[in-house]
Amino acid sequence: MRRWKRKILLIGTDTLVVCSSIVTAYWFRFVGNIPAHYQIQMLYGLLFSTAAILFCMSVFNLYSRAWEFASVGEVMSIFIAVTVGTAASVVLTIVVTGMSVPLSIVLRTYETNLLLMGGSRFVLRIAKDTYKKRKCGQRNALIIGAGACGTMIAKEMKLNRASRLYPAAFIDDDKQKHNTRVCGIPVVGGRESIPHMVEKYKAKDIIIAIPSASKKAISELINFCKQTDANLKIVPPIQDFIEGKISLKEMRDVNIEDLLGRDPIKTDLEEIAGYVSGKSVLVTGAGGSIGSELCRQIAPFQPSELLLLGHGENSIYTIEMELRQEYPLLNAVPIIADIQDRERLEDVFRTFSPQVVFHAAAHKHVPLMEANPAEAVKNNIFGTMNVAECAHEFKSEIFVLISTDKAVNPTSIMGTTKRVAEMIVQSLGAVSQTKFVAVRFGNVLGSRGSVIPRFKEQIAKGGPVTVTHPEMVRYFMTIPEAVQLVIQAGSFAKGGEIFILDMGQPVKIVQLAEDLIRLSGFKPHEDIEIRFTGIRPGEKLYEELLTDEEGIASTLHERIFIGKPLHVNSNQLELHLKRLNKAVSEGPNAIKAVLRDIVPEYRGISKDKDAGMVLAK
Repeated sequence: MRRWKRKILLIGTDTLVVCSSIVTAYWFRFVGNIPAHYQIQMLYGLLFSTAAILFCMSVFNLYSRAWEFASVGEVMSIFIAVTVGTAASVVLTIVVTGMSVPLSIVLRTYETNLLLMGGSRFVLRIAKDTYKKRKCGQRNALIIGAGACGTMIAKEMKLNRASRLYPAAFIDDDKQKHNTRVCGIPVVGGRESIPHMVEKYKAKDIIIAIPSASKKAISELINFCKQTDANLKIVPPIQDFIEGKISLKEMRDVNIEDLLGRDPIKTDLEEIAGYVSGKSVLVTGAGGSIGSELCRQIAPFQPSELLLLGHGENSIYTIEMELRQEYPLLNAVPIIADIQDRERLEDVFRTFSPQVVFHAAAHKHVPLMEANPAEAVKNNIFGTMNVAECAHEFKSEIFVLISTDKAVNPTSIMGTTKRVAEMIVQSLGAVSQTKFVAVRFGNVLGSRGSVIPRFKEQIAKGGPVTVTHPEMVRYFMTIPEAVQLVIQAGSFAKGGEIFILDMGQPVKIVQLAEDLIRLSGFKPHEDIEIRFTGIRPGEKLYEELLTDEEGIASTLHERIFIGKPLHVNSNQLELHLKRLNKAVSEGPNAIKAVLRDIVPEYRGISKDKDAGMVLAK
């Protein structure tokens, strides 16, 4: 019904325009004294022009278009319709009346029709955009980006009756746009003006509408937005915009990954496919955060079989079902096994002969391993040795150990056991045909036991959010990008390398907590308390990716580096491991004593009543 009303209104307006243009053209031509025979010609002109032009307008669907989104295409359609309609009406008038139509009348009529019929539509559109009133209950929003995407978002806010947001102003770094209007909305300044404009317009929401921006640029914009209490939204990536999918429904909340400002990983798919495709691939710890993501990213490369090895049946079942649904042709083999069970591992290797092994099974929770050093040793050291020696014995091609930055100058049992695991891999790499490598990186966002899930739980409960120390810093990476780099590093393996991933800039944990609180719609230290609890056993304020003795070399990938391998005395390491195996039954002190002999840089941490935590002497 609404569409028909609009169509009738447009037809009526155009009829009035055509008739007025003809009458005024004859009036001015004859200075108000129109001869009788030209009056007859004018009447025929009114009839023929109205019919011809309206017909042409209908042919070009100009009464069915949404003029809220009119563009150059609509202008051209009006131009052609008026031109053809005017020419046809002049011919008909001449044929019927036998009189030529004065050129001045034809030109004046044509110009007037073109101007008024096209102009009226765009005047109405501009007026609608400019003076459209805010609906009751709408909140003011700032839109960052006055380009095509921002314009589209602003239009939908205005036209969508269900929208709770009203576009109060644009923010754009292009100074040429400042003090102008886009869709009737003012462009009020660049990113540095965000805090002031949020206050000026009482904006409750900020929408980042620059889908082509890099993650680093987005992160910089978010830092300005963090100075306000406004809710943050972001549009999807550029590919969705190209496909015309951008809408209010497609917008999402800003997440912690956006704050890191890390651009997508570029991987050499051919290199990866070269050592994974058509191969039997084993992933230990396949049900864990890293292990399951390894399975997801390996599956598209079509290994001959993907062996999902883990100790927990529920987690293995979950990743198996996910892979079977996503990749129905994939030969995914679930294997329930404990890496501490050497006989079981030998049976797995004997049965399947995996050519590529990703070893992601490990105990990684620092405080828990401080309290349970024997379990850390049995799993992280002897479990790794079991898997690595099986890979050597059954002639696997590549073995990739997932290591950690906590292995560098370790202060914890967990970090020390992972450093010993690296040494085992390096030792085997010196004598084996299997290419043994380790990949070392920092914390991953969202992994089990990481701070992000814990912070989210604490925020959901109303706080407090607990942080160990105000100066605590960590390197962070998303799970998918860490795994991408791990798989890519495997393609560079020659044997014995410790690959180190570029983790970007370290992040203060307290800043991470504050950001998560803001992203949850609260004010840190006001709505949600942040409480400092002291450094936990085994923790240190900052992590390192290299020891003092290790050098660093680049690879073909800009974010993967090689730590210069240190010499590992295999005979001495073997003797130490025998002592360590005996110490497991003798208690924590005996375990720590042997670990210090194996890893001289290991220093435990003990409490100090004044300093909270200090290095033990």
